[in-house]
Amino acid sequence: MGLETVFGVDTMKLGVIVENEDETRVAIVPNSVPKLAKLGFEVIIESGAGQHAHHSDSQYEAKGASIGTRDEALSCDILVCIGAPEFSSLSEGQIVACVSDPFRHPERIRQAMDAKVTLMSMDMIPRRLSRAQAMDVNSSQDNLAGYKAVLMGAAQVPKGIPMMTTSAGTVRPAKFVIMGSGVAGLQAIATAKRLGAIVYASDVRKSTAEQIESVGGRFIEVEGMDDFEDESGYAKPLTPEFIQKVNDTVCEVAADADVIVTTARIFGRPAPITVPASAVSEFKAGSVVVDMNADVGGNCELTSPGEVITTENGVTIVGTTNLPGQLASTASMLYSNNLTTFVSSLVKEGGIVIDPEDDILFGAPEGSDFYVSGMGGVLVCMNGEIHEKQTRLAGVVE
Repeated sequence: MGLETVFGVDTMKLGVIVENEDETRVAIVPNSVPKLAKLGFEVIIESGAGQHAHHSDSQYEAKGASIGTRDEALSCDILVCIGAPEFSSLSEGQIVACVSDPFRHPERIRQAMDAKVTLMSMDMIPRRLSRAQAMDVNSSQDNLAGYKAVLMGAAQVPKGIPMMTTSAGTVRPAKFVIMGSGVAGLQAIATAKRLGAIVYASDVRKSTAEQIESVGGRFIEVEGMDDFEDESGYAKPLTPEFIQKVNDTVCEVAADADVIVTTARIFGRPAPITVPASAVSEFKAGSVVVDMNADVGGNCELTSPGEVITTENGVTIVGTTNLPGQLASTASMLYSNNLTTFVSSLVKEGGIVIDPEDDILFGAPEGSDFYVSGMGGVLVCMNGEIHEKQTRLAGVVE
């Protein structure tokens, strides 16, 4: 199979729409427009798309974009979004690059197949490929989420964070416990350390101990811990018995903590409970739990998605569901850079090309060190069918 040109140079239009009402980010920022124009795209921005990220229509126009209606943006050859659009409003053959979260929302994939759009779900990017790192929206957004989670915890806790020596006495540094040390967790550890806290951190992957210590954390080791990491680089689902053991050990360390940040997220699955209600009942009054996964069920059993609540024993639980959206300007800039790099990789000789040899689109070939059985790349479906390498997803969608 050779290269397949989807759109030629005379028809390349890229659309950006206003996201849903809960989303403050925008998929493309004004500074990315000249780069896209240089590739041959006419960039059409739905009026008001950048408003919540503090980018006006006039800023887009100054960079060479056209401001249009929603229908005009939706009719473009390639649509770049954050969340999945309404696929029924699109035309056959259109390319959509977004974060569709397909394993948790298989109905979106069925809708994309019905509309016969070419769906590229950026959260499916083969993250271990070196070329993918500049396109990895998971890492760029998780990094900001980890940073913001610590700031939100610090804002809620009723005490100072760093050690302070004053004429009135010495203030002891706050104790933070970060549960999980992926991209978000490591940034959370580093941010808490920069604020002056004493930071403890855990992970089910024993190999992360060195990383935790490198950014200023103290590793919480659980007896019997191994390297629970799958071939994609994500944490594996664990047995209920080991989950209980981890919870008990880490929650014991967290019992006298001032801020607890939970980061445990399993790809395509509901968030695991790492802070049960029984543990919260033992936390001290005034402590804060920031649940980074409230949008997928929450790591804390008492989390109320979208709300900040206080328990009977005085523990504040922060259930903000879109942490990167709390930093809309920076998050949009990074997401826009990710997507601009990705779109650039699709353009060859003045057209958008679907290259079957592209590991970003289709995953590494069998026999490669980066091959993952049952998983492809970001290209989820095309011409009304799930791509043949996405067998795990096909089992969920069907």
